[in-house]
Amino acid sequence: MSLFSWFFTLWHSSASSLLLVGLVGRQLGLRVGLQVAQTATCSRWSTPSDQGLFQDGDVVIGGLFNIYNKPSAIDHDFTQLPHLLAIYRNCIKILTNTSLISLNSFLCGHSLENLPLQYVYAMVFALEEINHSTTLLPGVKLGYRIHDSCAFPLWAVQAALSLAAGNSTSCDQPVPLIIGGDSSITAQILSRILGPLSVPLMSYTASCPCLSDRHQFPNFFRTIPSDIYQAWAIGRLVIHFKWTWIGAVLENSDYGLTAIKGAGVCLAFVETLNRENIVSEVRRAALIIQASTARVILVFTWYTDARELFVTDRQFLASEAWSTSGDLLQSRVTSQVASGVVGVAIRSSTIPAFENYIRSLNPSHRPDDKFLREFWEKVFGCTSLPLCNGTESLEGVQNHFTDTSQLRVTYNVYLAVYAAAHALHSLLSCSHRENSPEKNTSTCYFPKHIKPIELLQYLSNLNVTTPQGDLFYFHGADIPAKYDLVNWQKTPEGSLKLVLIGHVDGFDIHLNESAIQWSTGSNQIPVSVCSESCPPGTRMANRKGEPVCCFDCIPCAEREISNKTDSLQCERCPPEFWSNVERTACIPRQLDFLSFDDALGITLTTTAVSGAMVTTAVFVVFLYYRQTPVVRANNSELSFLLLLSLKLCFLCSLVFIGRPSDWSCWLQQAAFGISFVLCVSCLQVKTIVVLAAFRSARPGAEALMKWFGPGQQRGSVCLFTFIQVIICIIWLTLSPPVPQPDLDTPGLKVTLKCAMVSVLGFSLVLGYIGLLACTCLLLAFLARKLPDNFNEAKLITFSMLIFCVVWVSFVPAYVSSPGKYAVAVEIFSILTSSYGLLLCIFAPKCFIILLRPEKNTKKHLMAR
Repeated sequence: MSLFSWFFTLWHSSASSLLLVGLVGRQLGLRVGLQVAQTATCSRWSTPSDQGLFQDGDVVIGGLFNIYNKPSAIDHDFTQLPHLLAIYRNCIKILTNTSLISLNSFLCGHSLENLPLQYVYAMVFALEEINHSTTLLPGVKLGYRIHDSCAFPLWAVQAALSLAAGNSTSCDQPVPLIIGGDSSITAQILSRILGPLSVPLMSYTASCPCLSDRHQFPNFFRTIPSDIYQAWAIGRLVIHFKWTWIGAVLENSDYGLTAIKGAGVCLAFVETLNRENIVSEVRRAALIIQASTARVILVFTWYTDARELFVTDRQFLASEAWSTSGDLLQSRVTSQVASGVVGVAIRSSTIPAFENYIRSLNPSHRPDDKFLREFWEKVFGCTSLPLCNGTESLEGVQNHFTDTSQLRVTYNVYLAVYAAAHALHSLLSCSHRENSPEKNTSTCYFPKHIKPIELLQYLSNLNVTTPQGDLFYFHGADIPAKYDLVNWQKTPEGSLKLVLIGHVDGFDIHLNESAIQWSTGSNQIPVSVCSESCPPGTRMANRKGEPVCCFDCIPCAEREISNKTDSLQCERCPPEFWSNVERTACIPRQLDFLSFDDALGITLTTTAVSGAMVTTAVFVVFLYYRQTPVVRANNSELSFLLLLSLKLCFLCSLVFIGRPSDWSCWLQQAAFGISFVLCVSCLQVKTIVVLAAFRSARPGAEALMKWFGPGQQRGSVCLFTFIQVIICIIWLTLSPPVPQPDLDTPGLKVTLKCAMVSVLGFSLVLGYIGLLACTCLLLAFLARKLPDNFNEAKLITFSMLIFCVVWVSFVPAYVSSPGKYAVAVEIFSILTSSYGLLLCIFAPKCFIILLRPEKNTKKHLMAR
């Protein structure tokens, strides 16, 4: 239940309440059921705070201010009577033997507040300034009726209704506009009550975003920005200084909860302060601040609550409610722990001649001003004016009332008066009315006949320039957002001073970062994070079950980089690039291939050249001993052709080494395929000849050898080889292999190899070689036991068996080998199969020719 509702219920439900109403009505002229009708001709609403400032005028503007302070905060632990109920129980004694000012002081907390009193005289000063203006409302005198709302919504409602109903004593008309509503709660109550009357309410401190709703509060205006902008400005500061882990202590109201909406940072804790138990709540929040790992603490509450929250080794962010509090800045205790505070403050401005006006005030010049008289008595120690000698002056007095160095809320009051004056000026000017029945007529209004709803319409369309040169207009209930950014800095004497470090205009922030003195006493920005920033080369990975600002830094994977701090994810490098060691940049991948300079390349080259040389040596031996039986018995012509093909096989492996190019990619596959087909074809024909020779020895098979003469043998070899040549030509014509980097292979080095564009073509080449090899192996196997002392079919069988094993193993080895090692596997297979053929077929023959010449006879060879 709100304070107003509770108070109102108590007032109407108890006998003591009725007695209080009667007594207050007798003293103040309050018209209630228990009061006897007065003789005045005009009815009036009255309030306990009816002691105010009044000035007649053609148009009278109402004002509500908290001139007396709130009672000190207490916890409601139900061990003592509530504060308001205690007031009622003592009210009878007070009303019977004390003055109205004493009653007002008792109800409001016994103390006249200096700063709100300055607001009052800012309104009075502005009205007097306008009355002397020749351009704004010329010929129209503005008056005022200013009441004390005493920081209680009930008092504010009564005072507002009194202003809206008029004054019975002088029969004043109701005021067309009220400047007041010190808090958002009070402003909401007043706006709802005055809404049906269409009386504009213009607040100078009510900043709740809820009041921007024109459907609920169509008659509300304010000269303070909405807290939406303040929360946004604080959020921008937090982001600017990279504070991602902060604590928040908030007033449990719309004002406090607005601060954390859309903050964009992680909150280590959020503590809300309830006014009912404020003392214990503040103590608990202070302990939480002390225990938290957050180094930056946002405090969105009233300055009296913030006083107990300061702990050492923390950077505080202040809302406008306490960022400029003189009580805190001047406190010795606060100065020890609260230096470095950074806060958002209501924009300060100057009011020319206002300081002179304040210091020239004197009760002798304003005998009816009871507020000034009480202030005078308080400042100069006089209990009543006659005891003062009349020479007192405010020239040398330094307090909140006389301090005009930074006018913030005071300027808002001043601005509200000028906004009302400009709206009145437009209303009282004879202007064309679009809704007039006659289109070409003008409507003129007179001060005594102004209706609140008419003034409300002109306020909504207000667009003027202030005396300070600022553009001023209402967007709904709101004005353009303007704030100061302030910093609490220590002076050499150890006290605190307020330093301007920037300002906010709408959604633009202008900050002088070098002027800030932090809580550490240096210019080094404090660090407040849950996790340290992730350096380039890593990415943030959220911890399960923790806020998003708490994370681990995971290094980027291969081929991924992050080139900025706190990257959410790593970016993948393009295919032709790779990540560097630090994973911070993509660098071009280095082309790698099997070169003649590599150890592996040198080894394979040496092996290939050695094989070619050995083949050449065998060729020379066979050529030299070509007339011997061993050479002649095994078809010397095919043997020489076989040696030539083996030499080509050794030499074709060299084409695979070195940087691949278009011609080398074509040549290596064609040379490989044709050389091996030529080699296997020779072996196959030799095997067929052996079989035919032994078959022809049988009776009736003499004509079989006629089909396998030298011409047929050469023709068969050419035919088998020609088929491979045709396959290679078609393959290399339609889709030849091309040099291409193997970008799918991981690593900084990428292999440049001959990519098989057509796998079918390569498969046909290998398949055809495999077909001939298998056929040759089968024929040789069938001829291995033919009766002869030197049966070459046995040698061919072993050689083709090695050949087939090598090339069957080649396929999985080639597929699984990375980069240039795949090329090495192919060269190794070529060399291994070539050496297998060379050694298995020609090594035994060379052994006999060179080392066992006695066996190199026809008789020995024909022996069974």
